[in-house]
Amino acid sequence: MSTGSTLGETDRVARLFGLIAVRAGEAIMRVRASASDPQYKIDGSPVTAADLAADEIIRACLARNLADLPVITEETCDPAVTTRHPLFILVDPLDGTKEFIQGSPEFTVNIALIADGSPVAGAVYAPALSHLYLGGSNAYKLHVAPAACDASFSDMHPIQVQSPSSEGLRAVTSRSHLDDATQGWISRHPIRELKPYGSSLKFCAVAEGEADVYPRLAPTMEWDTAAGHAVLLAAGGRVVGMDGEEVCYGKPAYRNGHFVAWGGSAGE
Repeated sequence: MSTGSTLGETDRVARLFGLIAVRAGEAIMRVRASASDPQYKIDGSPVTAADLAADEIIRACLARNLADLPVITEETCDPAVTTRHPLFILVDPLDGTKEFIQGSPEFTVNIALIADGSPVAGAVYAPALSHLYLGGSNAYKLHVAPAACDASFSDMHPIQVQSPSSEGLRAVTSRSHLDDATQGWISRHPIRELKPYGSSLKFCAVAEGEADVYPRLAPTMEWDTAAGHAVLLAAGGRVVGMDGEEVCYGKPAYRNGHFVAWGGSAGE
């Protein structure tokens, strides 16, 4: 698969990612019902049987459908080895593990295609909320019924960012990782409403016009942000670093710097 051919098929790729994410979401919900205890990685972050089950399903599905592309997932990645392939896939099989453990519905499955450093197609699926977001040439949202065997794309509707009100900005922040630096950014901007969200749903809230900005001045990994970034880009938004440049992917150790995700013309 070449870069040019993939860029011409971003909607098809996003739909494929959506189907795969729904399958992974079904596995996550089965594990959630069993209430198994989490384990902890060397860095102290939690990992559950749901993370691992979803990761296995996603990697197997991608191997059958896009076997020629490198796949980087949170659970299998070696951060010391960064891919140099112009096309690769970034996966977070369960984004918002803390929310998952705490019983919150704000966790997602994230799958994104990266082309020359940019997220050109992505799917974000929130299985406990039955919401699927797709980003390719355009951005879409659809409802996927619980325990559905497949995702029907007949009822998906386009989403797009909204211009901010003159009264101020609506901001979304991390429910689990709101740090002092992000709070400082908020205090320096005209924020009229602040909403905490879990996982990559923060990007999706901006993409569908429910919020205007998502500042993140705390550490994230590329698999945390790529799929939501793809949805937001397709909806007319952007994600920029503190230097104003668009956030790119394939960085050393797959680690992001600080960024702000903007909708509409708020960040211009």
